Amino acid sequence: MIKWQANVLPKQFIRTVGKSKHPINPPLILTAGFLALILLGTALLLLPFSSVDSLSFMQAFFTATSAVTVTGLVVVDTSSALTTFGQCVVMVLIQIGGIGFMTVAVISFLSIGKNLGLKQRLLASQAFDTSDLNGIIHIAKCVITYSLIIESIAFILLFISWVDNYGIAGGAYRSLFYTISAFNNAGFALDSNSLMAFKNDITINLLISALFIIGGLGFTVLIDLHQQRYWHKLATNTRIVLIASAIINVSAFLLIFLFEYSNPATIANLPLSEQLTAAWFQAVTPRTAGFNTLAISHLTNDSTLLTLLLMVIGGGSVSTASGIKIGTFVILLLAMHNYLRQKPEVTVFNRQLNDKLVIKALSVVILYLFTAFVAILIISKIEQTSLLNITFEVISALSTVGLSRDFTGSLTTPSQLIIILLMLIGRVGPLTFAYCFAKPKLQPLKFATTTIQIG
Repeated sequence: MIKWQANVLPKQFIRTVGKSKHPINPPLILTAGFLALILLGTALLLLPFSSVDSLSFMQAFFTATSAVTVTGLVVVDTSSALTTFGQCVVMVLIQIGGIGFMTVAVISFLSIGKNLGLKQRLLASQAFDTSDLNGIIHIAKCVITYSLIIESIAFILLFISWVDNYGIAGGAYRSLFYTISAFNNAGFALDSNSLMAFKNDITINLLISALFIIGGLGFTVLIDLHQQRYWHKLATNTRIVLIASAIINVSAFLLIFLFEYSNPATIANLPLSEQLTAAWFQAVTPRTAGFNTLAISHLTNDSTLLTLLLMVIGGGSVSTASGIKIGTFVILLLAMHNYLRQKPEVTVFNRQLNDKLVIKALSVVILYLFTAFVAILIISKIEQTSLLNITFEVISALSTVGLSRDFTGSLTTPSQLIIILLMLIGRVGPLTFAYCFAKPKLQPLKFATTTIQIG
């Protein structure tokens, strides 16, 4: 079985598996694939029958990027500016972008009777973040199967909830759109106020939140849960993601309820049941879902700050969510905890984590924060608005969340281009994006150790 380590740069790996006249760079090809899909979506949205009034190139480009990267930030209203055809284009882009165009490519390749070669497996392994090149086909099939099953169940339940209000055709279309948008953590809605009209509908709140929570766990976690089913047999990554997700969601729910309980602009004037429902939805949606039932700009400063943190953390790896990812966040917490207790190794569940994994997690966070800082600095020089609005928009784009403080529509063209780049970086991952330009350098020599004062 051929394997490669995820923390080894692609070009280094290529040199180890054999000489090639034209060595491939998996991160670069993955990024280029997303960009190609964005350009295709842009072209489709520019068609005269895709919109009510013709979209400009920037409007179409921004919308396509937001759909492919499953972000949800919009510069035109999806419900009123796009025709049914245009909305269907957005749906397809969300679905492909969410499950990954590499998944679609692998399944398409197999459907025409072709076998995957080494280069194709390398590309897919980068997208699935796995070292098992022989398990690529199984993962791709599981991603498609699980997506179809989960989305089908959710579609039926949403249809039952909406058929009375919207009719058979309208209810089916709305159910399909929200199912795809929610499961893929996209946040696109068919109402200009997202899901604010349904903040008192417990069924819709629970169904939509369940969809994006499941989608944000990660397909490797779903595969492991289906195959093992017993807690002690689950992989360490699966247990970490499940425990961390539960703790973060419950903690965020209690804090949002506490922060907004006396806020008349959000939930203070609602019955207790609706207060709890709205607090729950607002607590779980920042981890890259993008829907909202409360006006984001009306949240208290406490809730806004918490939302920023939740957006940074994001969801699980190999999922429809982004952010720095739960695994990264947990690894750094464990590293800090063990260092404070003067433990020489980072351990979890009686297992030791590789030092390179800790360094990789730290690199992801540093790249994320550096990218966000540079973007905030540049946009703050372009736009005449508060630093909070800019910071919120940048973090929302980089984590592909889609929440906004009513600021996206007023962005100038240079700022829109920066947000577009951030959404792309957020979808492929800051580290993967950096690998596109990294030049691996082998270091055959070992140097004498030294020290630098820190802390």
